[in-house]
Amino acid sequence: MEKISILIADDERNIRIGLSALINAEADLRIVGEAVTGVEAIRLAADLQPDVIMMDIHMPNPEGDDLSGIEATQKILATSPHIGVLMLTMFDEDDSVFAAMRAGARGYLLKGALKAEILRAIRAVYSGEVIFGATIAQRVASYFAAIRPASASELFPELTDREREILGLIAQYRSNADIADHLTLSEKTVRNHVSNIFNKLQVADRVQAILRAQEAGLGR
Repeated sequence: MEKISILIADDERNIRIGLSALINAEADLRIVGEAVTGVEAIRLAADLQPDVIMMDIHMPNPEGDDLSGIEATQKILATSPHIGVLMLTMFDEDDSVFAAMRAGARGYLLKGALKAEILRAIRAVYSGEVIFGATIAQRVASYFAAIRPASASELFPELTDREREILGLIAQYRSNADIADHLTLSEKTVRNHVSNIFNKLQVADRVQAILRAQEAGLGR
């Protein structure tokens, strides 16, 4: 069985040690490298091409930018969009959540997350899903609930009714398999709809689609 390769990017040594011990105990996961700055994360990501990067959102770098994890994510995904980035942080402020999403991160967890939650997030991000820890998901949902939604007729007129329905389910962080079960469709049909949605909305990935949908009031 080919293992999921993981790069850890965190300036705290104890965090790196703890994550390495957790991950290396799993039969399907392996650590391929560790970085302590955003600059180093960019270099190692280019050299190692890991499947997943566990990225600290606040790391020191030579330019003194306290959001180097987000900047590193943007630069990494610009050249290696297949890498799944899972943000880790001690903070749960809204600005960081949305900055991470806009940078292209597929997941966002607090460092105090349960071990099972961390492992589930790694595997979900590797599979192309978008995942947030329970606390983060609640904050995101509360933020978008405060935004006045447009009427159904105003929402994405370029989409068909079925595509709009599927976009709403994507905005609930559901996987293609979950959507297929919910709508009694084949997973291939759902994938085709999702591809059409991305093309029509001119978004690059699932994260951007979720942002567009939730900002419009879908997915509640």
